[in-house]
Amino acid sequence: MSYRLSVFDELPRTGLPERFESYGEYCRHLEMLVHAGLIEDGTKIWWDIRPSWKYPTLEMRITDVCTRMDDSITIAAFFSCLLSMLMRLRRDNQRWRRYANMLVQEDRWRAQRYDVTGELVDFGKGALVPYADLLDELLALVHEDAERLQCLSEIENARDILVRGTSAQRQIMIYEAALQGRADSKTALNVLLIG
Repeated sequence: MSYRLSVFDELPRTGLPERFESYGEYCRHLEMLVHAGLIEDGTKIWWDIRPSWKYPTLEMRITDVCTRMDDSITIAAFFSCLLSMLMRLRRDNQRWRRYANMLVQEDRWRAQRYDVTGELVDFGKGALVPYADLLDELLALVHEDAERLQCLSEIENARDILVRGTSAQRQIMIYEAALQGRADSKTALNVLLIG
């Protein structure tokens, strides 16, 4: 239930990132765009995840703004743990599966459309699986990293989000309550913006 994706998907250099074999390869492609005058710098790449133009890190850009600080912290902690897990696997010379963008795009769309109440494709099983089940699997995968980064309670909050609802679900609930209270749609939107 993300509107950000609907807006950004209409722009160039958005969505899933290209796959590069190295940071150097990414920089060469970026330099080509800059040299051709298409963009000023790396801040004009708006992929769901991208190397930061200013800092030696990756930026996760796919989510809408959360209306609860705890939810924002959970997403940031989860992202840090996922990156930590990938770095740990690489350090230990372990591999992870790479899936085609067309498959990842399918789950990206399903998450955008159905929120955490829907199902996503578990590529290992080749079947639709409730988001809650995949969340449990992800939490188990990054547990070691969350302990090391001391953010276990922060990522565990992802289960609480399932129970109390996401920012999008709460916004819809406020809007619908205003409509049921006899507000017209414009007034209901104002209640949502103020509320």
